[in-house]
Amino acid sequence: MGPLLALIDALTAQIVNFDNQIEKVAETKYPETIALQQIHGVGALTALTFVLTLEDKNRFRKSRDAGCFLGLRPRRSQSGRSDPQLGITKAGDRYLRTLLVQCAHHILGPFGPPTALQLWGRKLAERGGKNGRKRAVVAVARKLAVLLHRLWVTQSSYEPMRGCNAAAA
Repeated sequence: MGPLLALIDALTAQIVNFDNQIEKVAETKYPETIALQQIHGVGALTALTFVLTLEDKNRFRKSRDAGCFLGLRPRRSQSGRSDPQLGITKAGDRYLRTLLVQCAHHILGPFGPPTALQLWGRKLAERGGKNGRKRAVVAVARKLAVLLHRLWVTQSSYEPMRGCNAAAA
């Protein structure tokens, strides 16, 4: 085995060690993250980052405000009759926004069981034109932030097909 492969093995072992440490911290010091990890595609790192970034689950009156706080809502530039669709505001924590977008990619991908969020995002991507997939990813990330906040506040169990009828699945 060459020196490069040995280095890759050593780095892989370090990554696994750090992943285990993150999971242990999430479990022991922040048990509320367990409720957030019920969503397929959300791991310990994303749940822990979400909880530590927002700091207080009672920070927002409505869970919908969590998506806006993280910059996952479209900018506005209304003038007369013009109301163009602009990009997201990108306010808030950049790292958490990146993690939520990665989770949204995972949710929209071919991984895991079908969920209401996945079905909604795929339907949005289909009707969105040439940039439909990108818009759907950001929209799913925003909805994911709202859902994570709601699960954090209520500590209830996650229902993957909530709001979907059996025929849609």
